[in-house]
Amino acid sequence: MLKYKGFPGRLPGTDFQFTIRRENKKGITPIVSRERYADRRPADRRADAGFMAALWEYFGEEPFERGNLDAGRLSWLFGREVVAAEDPFDPASYDALLKIDVGRARASFPDVFGEESA
Repeated sequence: MLKYKGFPGRLPGTDFQFTIRRENKKGITPIVSRERYADRRPADRRADAGFMAALWEYFGEEPFERGNLDAGRLSWLFGREVVAAEDPFDPASYDALLKIDVGRARASFPDVFGEESA
């Protein structure tokens, strides 16, 4: 499992984690696409925005390995702002390649990209 040095481990001041410390001995948690409903708590929305900001700052438009990024946090963005960068895609692999869908990410998180929402 690739560990990203310098990537924030969690959203500052909260318990929303962005990375994991070690591999799961019971099996790798797969990445799934989770539905984000309009009535999500503000703290959850800040965690999504903070995670997207960290991904954008660390990786930009380049494909990246899942590595030690938290599957739960990735799942809130997967299928929309973060997409598979390889075919076939294995959602239960630490080596799976992902990338940011910049257009969708800009639309969903305009503050992360320095744009004002319309």
